[in-house]
Amino acid sequence: MEGKRFINYQQIIIVLILGSAFLLCQFLSIRASSVHYYDFVLKEINVTKLCANQTILTVNGLFPGPVIRVHKGDTVFVNVTNQGNYGVTIHWHGVKQPRNPWSDGPVFITQCPIQPGSNFTYQVIFSEEEGTLWWHAHSDWTRSTVHGAIVILPKEGTSFPFPEPDGEEVIVLGSWYTGDLNEEVNEDLEEGVDIPHSSGFLINGELGDFANCSSETTYRWSVDYGKTYLLRIVNAVSDDEIFFAIAEHNLTVVGLDAAYVKPFVTSYIMISPGQTMDVLLTADRPLGHYYMASREFLTENATQDHNNGSAIIEYTGDYNFSSFPIFPHQLPQVLDMKAAMRFTGFIRSLANEDYPVDVPENITTRMFITVSMGELCENRTNCNITAGSDNILGSTLNNISWLNPTMDVLQAYYRNISGYYTADFPDRPLIMYNFTDDSDDPDLVITAQGTRVKVLNYNESVEIVFQGTGLLDGAGVHPMHMHGYSFYVIGMGQGNFDNETDPLTFNLVDPPKANTFIVPKYGWLAIRFVANNPGVWFWHCHFDRHLSWGMDTVFIVKNGDTEETSILPPPSNMPICTGYPDISIKGRKNDDGDQIYL
Repeated sequence: MEGKRFINYQQIIIVLILGSAFLLCQFLSIRASSVHYYDFVLKEINVTKLCANQTILTVNGLFPGPVIRVHKGDTVFVNVTNQGNYGVTIHWHGVKQPRNPWSDGPVFITQCPIQPGSNFTYQVIFSEEEGTLWWHAHSDWTRSTVHGAIVILPKEGTSFPFPEPDGEEVIVLGSWYTGDLNEEVNEDLEEGVDIPHSSGFLINGELGDFANCSSETTYRWSVDYGKTYLLRIVNAVSDDEIFFAIAEHNLTVVGLDAAYVKPFVTSYIMISPGQTMDVLLTADRPLGHYYMASREFLTENATQDHNNGSAIIEYTGDYNFSSFPIFPHQLPQVLDMKAAMRFTGFIRSLANEDYPVDVPENITTRMFITVSMGELCENRTNCNITAGSDNILGSTLNNISWLNPTMDVLQAYYRNISGYYTADFPDRPLIMYNFTDDSDDPDLVITAQGTRVKVLNYNESVEIVFQGTGLLDGAGVHPMHMHGYSFYVIGMGQGNFDNETDPLTFNLVDPPKANTFIVPKYGWLAIRFVANNPGVWFWHCHFDRHLSWGMDTVFIVKNGDTEETSILPPPSNMPICTGYPDISIKGRKNDDGDQIYL
């Protein structure tokens, strides 16, 4: 009897020890992954740029907006209060948001707008990301002024996979538009004229010395000789790829889209809208002042922003300096396609023991998606089949121009409400043709709007080849962005994709991991990912012009078999979808009725 009682006590002690150990692990887990709280107040402020006063929407009166700082694996709650004049949503660009599409933010995809006078709290869940990302508005063209950086430090107790820098600087590249941009865009779409082009480029909210009435506010950054700095560069430009360089200095690229890359030294970078890069700069030049400058990269002669964005690096110390700062003559010219593609070709994942790659190889879903221009028609039963006459310009994926529903896709899917989308986005174009041939063949060009989505089963291994086209002389680069995921860029090439020979060139060893990457002009891009994040996720070109015209689609990833592989329940205060008009047909012509540049 005594022995039996002793065994029971021993079992109790073991249970208590195990229970204490479990609680300790839970406590340490909570401590290891911190929770942060931010308040974002959307409000209008008055600014003066290019010799003119205007009002812009900002977060907390800052332009660019506040920087969010976290460690890898943290969670952030951001309460957004809208004191502006129109509905807005916020997207946490590049954040995977495991099982949490409710806080992803694209308007009419995962939520309806936060209306003036109301608020909504986003839960931003960080998981695999480490490096630099950003947040921005994801409704209309509001992101031109509503955006800011996200700094994701390594987990506490760990370090960078490169020598610890002496300091860091956030560099946000932006574009400036005169007038009320949202109002002008909406009017232009309705009236059939060209969407506005920007009036210049910004570095940390300032146009710099090469723009009118701007030199007194040029952004300046002081550095100490001999020190190395981590530049966290965000391309928040609305509609352009950007070249960026610093006079007389080399840059060492160490990260892309919050994933580390094999370090490489370069005299310039080419960064797409939506992309972020982590770049090391060593201040090792003679004491003086040096320009950092941004310049747009275009693929053909067209409407150009002729002002380079600029800022000034000032070395600290005692020296005389009376001349203008040195300009980065290594900055490529606007049409330098070779420079753009050469830089992109350097990017490779770090792919070591601490930061391995996991490229899916047993592919279960293959898709071939054309990115192109097309023409919509007002009367769908009697379209004008002559391309270029009386039809409406659109942009397409597999010849489908996305149409936003009046209830967001996520609500409709989660609550099984029919009539807002169809699950029939095609895996390949309905018509195969010479994609890189400049053509206005009406059989290829005439398209229709649709809210057509692709449904994936949980844990499918997906390969997508994006094919650029020359329809309507609209060939160009397209920075494709995927919400809810990062993907491996396994291949890129010129011309039409060859399904037999091009896969032989795929990089499955150290491909870049990104959330935004370009489809080359007259070329193709191949990517892979595993559909292991259930939810409703937006896919689109990150040129706002193309996004407005329909170069978008949605992937719905079904739940897995367990609660841990299923969508989280919705928050109780999701913005209500009411009172939105049908916006099915938009104008796409310039003032003369001609096709516009894209």
